[in-house]
Amino acid sequence: MTEEIKGSVPSTARVVIVGGGIMGCGLAYHLAHEGWTDIVLLEKAELTSGSTWHAAGQITHSTSSFGLGKCVDYNIGLYSGKLEAETGQSVTWHGCGSFRLAYSEDEMDWLRHTLSVGRSLGFNIEIVGKDRIAELHPFYNLDGVIGALHTPDDGHADPSGITQALAAGARQRGARIIRRCRATDIRQLPSGEWMVSSERGDIVCEHVVNAGGTYARQMGEWSGLQLPMTSMTHHYFVTDTVPEFKDLEHELPVIRDDALVSGYIRMEQKSGLIGIYEKENPNTVWEDHCPWEAENELFEADYERVMPWLENALGRMPIFAELGIKRTVHGAISHPPDGNPLIGPAPGVRNYWCCCGTQIGVGWGPGLTRELARWMVHGAADISMRDYDPRRFGAYAGKDWQITKAREDYCLRHEIPFPHFNRLAGRPVKPSPLYERLKEKGAVFEEVYGHERPRWFAKDGVAQEDHYSFRRNVVDDMVASEVRAVRSGVGIMDISAFTKVEVSGPDAERFLDGLVANRLPQKTGGIALTHLLNERGRIEIELTIVKLENDRYYLVCAAFFEQRLLDHLNRHRADEAVTIGKLSDDWAAIALQGPQSRTVLSAHTDAGLDNAGFRWLTAKEITIAGHVMWAFRMSYCGELGWEIHGPRESMLAVYDALWAAGAAYGIADYGSFAMNAMRMEKMFKGAGELTNEVTLPEADVMRFVKPDKGAFVGKAQTEASLSEELPWICAYLSIKPDGINDGHGGEAVMLDGVVVGSTASVAYGHTVGKILAFAYIEPRAAKPGTELTVLIAGETRNAIVLDEPAYDPESRLPRTDQPVEEAAE
Repeated sequence: MTEEIKGSVPSTARVVIVGGGIMGCGLAYHLAHEGWTDIVLLEKAELTSGSTWHAAGQITHSTSSFGLGKCVDYNIGLYSGKLEAETGQSVTWHGCGSFRLAYSEDEMDWLRHTLSVGRSLGFNIEIVGKDRIAELHPFYNLDGVIGALHTPDDGHADPSGITQALAAGARQRGARIIRRCRATDIRQLPSGEWMVSSERGDIVCEHVVNAGGTYARQMGEWSGLQLPMTSMTHHYFVTDTVPEFKDLEHELPVIRDDALVSGYIRMEQKSGLIGIYEKENPNTVWEDHCPWEAENELFEADYERVMPWLENALGRMPIFAELGIKRTVHGAISHPPDGNPLIGPAPGVRNYWCCCGTQIGVGWGPGLTRELARWMVHGAADISMRDYDPRRFGAYAGKDWQITKAREDYCLRHEIPFPHFNRLAGRPVKPSPLYERLKEKGAVFEEVYGHERPRWFAKDGVAQEDHYSFRRNVVDDMVASEVRAVRSGVGIMDISAFTKVEVSGPDAERFLDGLVANRLPQKTGGIALTHLLNERGRIEIELTIVKLENDRYYLVCAAFFEQRLLDHLNRHRADEAVTIGKLSDDWAAIALQGPQSRTVLSAHTDAGLDNAGFRWLTAKEITIAGHVMWAFRMSYCGELGWEIHGPRESMLAVYDALWAAGAAYGIADYGSFAMNAMRMEKMFKGAGELTNEVTLPEADVMRFVKPDKGAFVGKAQTEASLSEELPWICAYLSIKPDGINDGHGGEAVMLDGVVVGSTASVAYGHTVGKILAFAYIEPRAAKPGTELTVLIAGETRNAIVLDEPAYDPESRLPRTDQPVEEAAE
């Protein structure tokens, strides 16, 4: 079917995609492959005329992200033969391979971790020394280089050719692509359908997709949506012809030099190409409005801004030093606040999908659009979409904050992505009522959905700033101290960042019961742990539900799922008489945990706290230090303890009172790092394991499912998963420590030297002295007692599958009603 550049648009379609770059055309292609063909794509100018056409076109297997690695591998397979064979459209694939260089041990640690992740995905990947680099790339100055990650299957392609091929593939399956037709409005009709207005008429559709690139943010405003992203400009330079390249029989590998060049260097036919992401003074454009008349837009080169890195590049490639620059490309690219694209449902509405904010369209685009197509058609993607879900940002992400964070992200583009790297720009946004108090006490905070949550506490002369490393360091000592305090006495943590939602009304029980896999708590004060599923029976959200009173339930989940939870509830709401209210900003929460927690809490409440008066996994409204609060007897760290939830304005006074009462028992603040280590010791699964990739049987959480209850969303798919051979299962591993590297997730797990899966979460258990991990592996390898190996930091470690928690396997401590001394015997 040919492109349409004249005449009116069709009046209806199943899907309208607005934007004809690699993201929009990639989605049209993959939707058509998933079986949806009633697709209209609108492009205001020509395909690729936004950001796509001026991309440099590189793609690499060098990524430490497990999900993104799957996308990259798919994309390389697509570019290197499949797409051209299918469509007849050339993509001009250059399979030259690439190197990522390291000048320091920190960089080498990054490459070793990337190697471990790549091996779990089956990549052709290795760490090499200077001799191998020089053999394949004899012109690069390797002074100071100590090693490199070699990914031989990498390369680069023509971005316009890729996009035209994706468009051709979409057309071949029935999609309509209409050029020279600008969308002018997107609004939802009372029917729930969407009306896309354009220069040639209106289209009513079931699904609308914002693939607007640098226009995506302002397009979102048409529909009242805040889609955080900012246009940043990026340079690359093409040199005059390089004499040394004229007689080369093979193209040189792409070089990624993060430390000195802050970018990449490669051949461009017989010329050189240098791309730079400057690490200071980044440039934003179109902060308020990208002009509609912009087409194939480029900006004048700003040599002064990039000169330090350009000079370094010429020093690294001396054969470029005396050559002229024959072409400069300085174009705009969308940068979301955290650098990850916005792929998935827009917040608060139904069937409005984001396919935008992609700073590396050629490298990431088609793989991510394949996942979005699966999400739209089947109800779930096949990789975890947590890092890309547009709903990971809330109302706090205003325009000024977006710009601040986009500038920060741009400068970090070629920095070492240390584990838990703390991005500090634009913070704090949503400090808890305890923020200033904890800051005075040395808290090092992390941002989660805008909230400031303590990670760890600096003391004993350790500075408050983070100490980044792939290896153990002084932070681990601080975390170990916090764990010891909780396990031996009492600890307190600010957990105000949790999402807190109330569902109430005459139909609240019936409504919630149709959504959750577990049985709802039947008695007032009952607590249940359960899961919300999507239409494919895969896990959307792990949820704690507390029955506060008849027809009133309190829902708690991880902070970054707030909008996802609200959307899930509203999506499945029909005519039920229920009220859904968000309490996340009005209520705060603290956790009081440890064998002395009962003693400390009893100092400020008259409520009975023994087993007879306050049973395990129950909730009560009690008065603490004169403030009425809800206390939940539960523990994510596996000790006797309570979570205390209540009005934000009361929480600081409650915290201060408990701290004072706990002084005699060595009370200590603890943060999310200690909490994570303790939950791993207790074999408690978290967000890293419970994703949209897996069913409840695959996650091995069927103990939280009541198959005999009535229908719930995903029940049939859960039963089907139970009856079929599982492709993988979540196993709990103990890994031999070496005292240096513990792993960070995504590492290859092997049985008899053959990869059988990868780790999801890894942490050192300070109490038990073991590295503990959850790993998705083949069922044959998941039997308790099975001996495995795990590739951590490029080296194999012995591991064994456990069948019970490494700490307190009978879970006696959280339920104890004995004095501390007796309970510890």
